Amino acid sequence: MKNGPSNLTRRQREIFAFLRDHAEALNHPPTLDELCGMLGLTSRGSLHKQIQALIDAGLVEPMHKQQRGVRLTQRAIENESTLPLLGYIAAGRPIEAIKTPETIEVPAFLRGDQSCYVLQVKGDSMIEDGILDGDWVVIEQRESANNGEIVVALIDNEEATLKRIEQHPRRVILHPANAGMEPVSYRPDQVQIQGVLIGQMRRYG
Repeated sequence: MKNGPSNLTRRQREIFAFLRDHAEALNHPPTLDELCGMLGLTSRGSLHKQIQALIDAGLVEPMHKQQRGVRLTQRAIENESTLPLLGYIAAGRPIEAIKTPETIEVPAFLRGDQSCYVLQVKGDSMIEDGILDGDWVVIEQRESANNGEIVVALIDNEEATLKRIEQHPRRVILHPANAGMEPVSYRPDQVQIQGVLIGQMRRYG
């Protein structure tokens, strides 16, 4: 394989999620043209490149004359497991914990090597990074992160937020992805990293 599932782009993951979530509702595996229409895309060539990446990752079967539709491999269909859905997260508000923790099915390629959990996003602070209200985000539990990663940050032991992090010796800046919101700077001792975003899921319709 040229690619591993963990190397997929966000767009490729969105296409895979669409195929997975709509597999039962589709009467037949969609052609590239049909899939373009379903996803609201205009470039068939660009979609073909994205599908090829999913083929290289072993998630979609190669297409040929006898099999023209886009269909998931058996590995992709079976390689599911569940993670705990712990609550909701939004900018400047505490995580709203679910009283009775639930579980949610998460494809293996969206999970990390370390312990993971799922939060549901509330609000629009990260919309320019493609993270929308109602999305589920897969968080790998970590206490550190690289600059530029999207993290769950606990502020002053009270408020948790999902933001892109920028770390300096004397300050930590949390960046929203919304032109209508400003980054906020904190002392390092005010910010505790609780996890790093490694996956995202969305329900269409």
